[in-house]
Amino acid sequence: MQITVQLPDDLTQHRDPAREALEALAIAGYCSGNLTAFQASRLLGLGSRFDFEGLLKARNVYDQAYSVEDLMGDLETLQKLEKNFQGEGRRRA
Repeated sequence: MQITVQLPDDLTQHRDPAREALEALAIAGYCSGNLTAFQASRLLGLGSRFDFEGLLKARNVYDQAYSVEDLMGDLETLQKLEKNFQGEGRRRA
């Protein structure tokens, strides 16, 4: 599918306005949750989602960064796994 976008004259003075608009669309779609990193990377013709994540970093986009809540959830999971592992060790001994 092809989509045509009318850009204002001041934006057409940029070095590569079409690419900038496409990148902005992909980043906005990703940050809003409408696109996955894989889908955004495909939209931009990048090799992988890791390339897209590199683009986000280069553009200082950290909306999807690892949060404190993510860390707390991971710590809770780690503690549960550690208790399960220690319990299994006692049963084997």
